[in-house]
Amino acid sequence: MSCSDSTTGCADEGRRGFLQTAAAAAGVAMLASCSEEAREAFFQKHFKELNKEELAERLARLERTYTKQFGKPFKVGAEPAMEEVLFGYALDIARCIGCRRCVYACVDENNQSRDPQLHYIQVLEMDKAKGVDLAHADPYYEAEQVPREGHFYFPVACQQCENPPCVKVCPVQATWKEPDGIVAIDYDWCIGCRYCMAACPYGARKFNWGPPTLPADQANPDTHYLGNRPRQKGVVEKCTFCIQRVRKGQYPACVEVCPVGARKFGNLLDPDSEVRYVIDRKRVFILKEDLNTNPKFFYFYGV
Repeated sequence: MSCSDSTTGCADEGRRGFLQTAAAAAGVAMLASCSEEAREAFFQKHFKELNKEELAERLARLERTYTKQFGKPFKVGAEPAMEEVLFGYALDIARCIGCRRCVYACVDENNQSRDPQLHYIQVLEMDKAKGVDLAHADPYYEAEQVPREGHFYFPVACQQCENPPCVKVCPVQATWKEPDGIVAIDYDWCIGCRYCMAACPYGARKFNWGPPTLPADQANPDTHYLGNRPRQKGVVEKCTFCIQRVRKGQYPACVEVCPVGARKFGNLLDPDSEVRYVIDRKRVFILKEDLNTNPKFFYFYGV
């Protein structure tokens, strides 16, 4: 088996091959065909175990790799969680019109595969007469104009659970909950077993079955290690509340693009934040409350 020149791609193939091959000699032979940088990537520590110098070296290596791959300068940050911040999200069901602009703003911001196109956000069309009915919701609705009469819209993405079942089942601790509440993934540590996908009750995690297609002219070069940096084949990915934006004091891309202001975001620990205003004053509910996942994604009726 041979590996590509891409550091992340070679590390991806090597890690999976090594873990799935019973004979250690086969794994060593496979690594011998990789570049020096790829071998370093294969044996790298878990993200949470890196010291400042090791983290700086890894970020620099990724920046070189992505810059070469896409032909333009890439920045890979690793901004940590801010103190006394717990991010929360609120969505006004009464206001959402089902335009799906949030879906495609998310794709552009987070460097998701274009072909096949991978979506972190799924907008469900529901019948007003039935209310919130996930069993009969239509995620593939086609309409010349939205909102359609007699329907309402219910977007779903990662709920950033306070008690995330996906984290509990990961056999290599490639996913965890950050201090600011964001459930993160180390793509280089993920082995693609998809246990987390099976454990997630919201269908929020996505798997790259093939090499993600991301045209260079559409790539967003402003990235975060735990967020929107380009992913390799065979890993799980999902919404991170646009970690590369919110840890710099910006809104997630989907919040900014919403034409009707249905999406609210902020610090749950700040009583004066927009998201706390919604929680304290509106009719709020969470999805699948009975599962005790304690999402930090809230739905409400603004009117």
